[in-house]
Amino acid sequence: MDFLIILLSAMGGLVIAGFSAPAVGLVDKPDARKVHEGHIPLVGGISLWAAMSVLLILKPGWLPQQSVFWFCISLLLVVGVIDDRFNLPVLPRVIGQAVAAVLMMHAGFSLTSLGELLPGYIVTLGAVGYLITLIAIWASINAFNMIDGIDGLLGAMTCVTFGTLAWLFHVHHRNGPCEWCLALVLALVPYLAANLGLFGGRKCKVFMGDAGSTVIGFAAIWLLVFASQSSHATIAPVTALWLIALPLVDMCAVSLRRLRSGVSPFRPDRGHIHHIIMKCGFSSRQTLAILFAASVGCALIGVLFDRFGVPDSLSLLFFIAGFCGWLLFSTRVYRR
Repeated sequence: MDFLIILLSAMGGLVIAGFSAPAVGLVDKPDARKVHEGHIPLVGGISLWAAMSVLLILKPGWLPQQSVFWFCISLLLVVGVIDDRFNLPVLPRVIGQAVAAVLMMHAGFSLTSLGELLPGYIVTLGAVGYLITLIAIWASINAFNMIDGIDGLLGAMTCVTFGTLAWLFHVHHRNGPCEWCLALVLALVPYLAANLGLFGGRKCKVFMGDAGSTVIGFAAIWLLVFASQSSHATIAPVTALWLIALPLVDMCAVSLRRLRSGVSPFRPDRGHIHHIIMKCGFSSRQTLAILFAASVGCALIGVLFDRFGVPDSLSLLFFIAGFCGWLLFSTRVYRR
């Protein structure tokens, strides 16, 4: 019954926000970089926030410090909606993310260890862990923001991350976080259906918007820190990289390429992972299927490495090797 209420809350939030968005200008307009048709409501984040708000009321104990989490995503949602409407400069967004990061760390969620990256030696962070946590939060938010480039991709990546976390929590008998992750996946279903045109075609199409991708990125890092830190950790810290592999690899590769070209890493272009796959001759839907399968594969590698006790150092080396391979391939395709 609780999951049904979450689903209906997300659907209701999507419908109400979708009808209201054009009146206040909360729409995405096509331009030289965006090839969609018409003005599309940017309300996926509002739908997700509505479901998470109802979840806080119904099950406040499913996630530790859930009220603090809700306050943080509410702050990020407001900043994101203003950004979607008025195209804010970078500084206000960074400040909003920093405030959410401080609240998250004050609630007890921060990176204290990177795991056994050296054989027989666990890398602990001490006070510098707060700075690294801040960087990790920024990276996660921007990674999920950058991956939102074709229909269904952000939703698919999010479902893989939180679906995998739900399974990992279930295996370790942590039922509350498991059900919370499942609720988030369920809350994405109405958005995914509308985003992919399954409800009424183009007339009912919606986008997630920066507000939604910011909320998703923050939720991802909150859960990954919770799952990988403290004496009750469910996964090794390096395993968290595999669960957000595609968004993270895409962000790092794009940022490095832009910096090497002498432009700002925040400058938009058509060199993201989905653009590269489409340049290889695949359609948007084929690209979605390829990247979804790749994301599932990366998550499965991380889970298997973690479950069978593959050393953290070796897992990290495999991850870095995969990133370097993608960086070389994507750079060649982008320069064609």
